[in-house]
Amino acid sequence: MTLRVVIADDQALVRAGFRMILSADRLDVVAEAVNGLEAVDAVRRTRPDVVLMDVRMPDLDGIEATRRIVADSDGDPRVLMLTTFDLDHYVYAALTAGASGFLLKDVTPEHLVAAVRMVRAGDALLAPAITRRLVERFARRDPAPVPHRDLDTLTPREREVLRLLAEGLSNAELAAHLHLSEATVKTHVARILAKLNLRDRVQAVVLAYRTGLVSPTA
Repeated sequence: MTLRVVIADDQALVRAGFRMILSADRLDVVAEAVNGLEAVDAVRRTRPDVVLMDVRMPDLDGIEATRRIVADSDGDPRVLMLTTFDLDHYVYAALTAGASGFLLKDVTPEHLVAAVRMVRAGDALLAPAITRRLVERFARRDPAPVPHRDLDTLTPREREVLRLLAEGLSNAELAAHLHLSEATVKTHVARILAKLNLRDRVQAVVLAYRTGLVSPTA
């Protein structure tokens, strides 16, 4: 099936550039939006697989638009945030709102297409260690743990996997550390996501820091 995308950005040149890149790779851009309100409406009308969402837009910013889209959906679409600067201070808020990752606006065409396909497949956009550093940096600003009742549903092994995942270990590193096969690690990660009602590894890392399961380093 053709992968369907909505592009939300207040800059016409950015939208046009992204549309050209995605269309050239046979991805279907089903709508464009110039602000968050239009993005929410476009998602409701077109039911895309992925939304490319600018963080800063007039009328309604990308973070609040993401929050509304996630709250209004049953797992689709995945939201990929667009930022101007690396480690933009809005990124942590975007991830906690339900975004599945973020891209810099100067992304290469190849990386843009790959990123859209990755988040649609349910993979984390960011490398585990980069995700950890990003979340850890901004988690320091909000140190009070937020309870999550579903953590109690995890087995001791699943809690251990979640903690190590949040510390930046890849599946291969998790397997080596725990003396398990990568297939078994993937099964544990899938069960963690299902039990905690999370979309991907990025959200699992955010949750681990927000609940205090993992603490930011000094």
